[in-house]
Amino acid sequence: MITAIVLITADVDRIPEVAQEIAELEGVTEVYSVAGDADLVAMVRVRRHEALADVIADRLNKVEGVTGTNTHIAFRTYSSHDLESAFSLGIED
Repeated sequence: MITAIVLITADVDRIPEVAQEIAELEGVTEVYSVAGDADLVAMVRVRRHEALADVIADRLNKVEGVTGTNTHIAFRTYSSHDLESAFSLGIED
């Protein structure tokens, strides 16, 4: 699975509508409304690298109200579950 984190700037008046439309795109698993330089953060998960262009360039960027994107490709995924396993001493609670 290939994961991309897409930082999205959007027309301020359309942020909720843009977020909802992006959330409905195939390949988009989550959309967050955030504070900071970006208005929204979308998590895109696809099986093939080429599919990123389909989701991000061909569909997400064309949603009315999207004014810009900045895409980051994830190399590895870490979660609290993984970290608990890594640091576990084998002692049960």
